[in-house]
Amino acid sequence: MPMRGLTILITNPDPNRFRTALTMAAAAAALGAPTRVYLHEGAVTLLSAQDMRVPAGLPMLGELRAIAIDSGVALIACQTGLALAGLSADAAGVEAGGMIDLLATLSDDRLVTL
Repeated sequence: MPMRGLTILITNPDPNRFRTALTMAAAAAALGAPTRVYLHEGAVTLLSAQDMRVPAGLPMLGELRAIAIDSGVALIACQTGLALAGLSADAAGVEAGGMIDLLATLSDDRLVTL
């Protein structure tokens, strides 16, 4: 039986929450679940954030992001947030999207908000 999908909504530019979302998303993708991480409005600035200090042995935020993408996680950035941050989806390496589309395509995904 296939796993239900997982959609994670990041609501603010907290790098710890982004780390948690990427870790959870990569784990769900490794288990075969279709997985998406959506960065809403101000959270989009996390895409250009410098790596923060992490305890020895843990991946840096950029490495964790690459692991999630390599695992098949779709990273989606709010179109308004991209514009406010002066970023383009292509340059940030993400898909551009909006809340309406995210909810319209939720289907039976589990929705987690961080």
